[in-house]
Amino acid sequence: MNSEKHLPCEPLQCVPPLDRLFMPAALVARAYQRAVAASGGGVPVRLALEQADGSRFLFDTRVLPDASPDAAWNVPWLERLVKFVLWSRGGYRIVFSGPRALGETLRRHFASSPTGRFDAEIMGARIYERPFDVVFADELPGPYEATRPLGRHLDGCRIGFDLGASDRKVAAVVDGTVVFSEEVPWNPATQADPQWHFDELMAMLKSAAAHLPRVDAIGGSAAGVYVNNRVKVASLFRAVPKPLFDSRVKDLFLELQRAWNGVPFEVVNDGEVTALAGSMALDDGAVLGIALGSSEAAGYVTSEGCITSWLNELAFAPVDLRPDAPVDEWSGDRGCGVQYFSQQCVGRLVGPAGITVDAALPLPEKLKRVQELMARGDERARKIYETIGVYLGYTAAHYAAFYDVRHILILGRVTSGDGGTVILDEARRVLGTEFPDLAKRIAFRSPDERSKRHGQAIAAASLPA
Repeated sequence: MNSEKHLPCEPLQCVPPLDRLFMPAALVARAYQRAVAASGGGVPVRLALEQADGSRFLFDTRVLPDASPDAAWNVPWLERLVKFVLWSRGGYRIVFSGPRALGETLRRHFASSPTGRFDAEIMGARIYERPFDVVFADELPGPYEATRPLGRHLDGCRIGFDLGASDRKVAAVVDGTVVFSEEVPWNPATQADPQWHFDELMAMLKSAAAHLPRVDAIGGSAAGVYVNNRVKVASLFRAVPKPLFDSRVKDLFLELQRAWNGVPFEVVNDGEVTALAGSMALDDGAVLGIALGSSEAAGYVTSEGCITSWLNELAFAPVDLRPDAPVDEWSGDRGCGVQYFSQQCVGRLVGPAGITVDAALPLPEKLKRVQELMARGDERARKIYETIGVYLGYTAAHYAAFYDVRHILILGRVTSGDGGTVILDEARRVLGTEFPDLAKRIAFRSPDERSKRHGQAIAAASLPA
């Protein structure tokens, strides 16, 4: 659906040195909205995304009238917009108010196109366990959003853990102070046996518990979607066959809680804990946390310091709207965040940078090679980080259209070393050049060394009340 007609894009004032064809969503949005204004104001379209708990998110936009010579832009523009809000907010039903033909095209996209079916399957069957659909209404129901405080409980003897794709971390925390921490390499995405996952997690928790007089609570972060401690979607368990996933993995953390005598136990998306750690360190809200690791993990803390029921799965949200943008290996879609803010991006850019590495090397090893070159002042490696920084600056402006944000916290293995500084410097340059009003109210931040070592663990341990 996103290839009927190439969308317009304003000229870039800051061009990524290794990706001159980049079409940032923020500049496409400005060009499209300018065309709508020139057409006489366009035609209103309203969308409501509904979740199983009754949460409902409303979005208003305007599209070009049918008489416009550029009306063919409407379909790809609306599909990319809906894709973004679907993965940033989440929902199993889209209520559409606007031109019926446009809504029908959107409905067919989710029913029959490969990328649309992927989104519909994940949102409907996997996350919300409801049939996914696009329905039509002249008037939309009102919005409803549930928020709740997140974490910040530091009393007692606690275990905090973080499950990544290439390593797992655990810490023992006593009254907010880390007394033990451990990082262990692993590769869970290739393990099909749920018992292997259970045994690894149990060994991790026992390792931390050995350094505590007792265990009062356990909190953790992990890549994926978790609702009430149940695993909905997680790349960590991609190798587990669906019948075993449904029968064992979905309730794996509830099983672990029972094994630990029912102590308070809470697991949430790793991006949410990233944002919480930043909010705790800054003593402020309106924090969007983005971790550039094996994938892109994101989380959001409101200006009041709460989390919402939003998904914030920005790895699947489109940020580059050119028709031949890089493809995400999981969803099969183009231009999604994972290809711009992760080790996958580094692996994609080593060739254009002129760096020769064995194609069979795992992505963490390719990143390590680039980091070694960067530490020696290699300009080829620097261009990789400059390119990611330009991506980030433009994408931050796009994120700001959907999030009330004062702080964008950047961390993750890709940002380690001098390369992280280059990424942030370039992002600030882009925001100041292209979006000066946003540059005045949004600060890019990176955690200090203590927070890098222990901030995520302390934040995770603080989750259970």
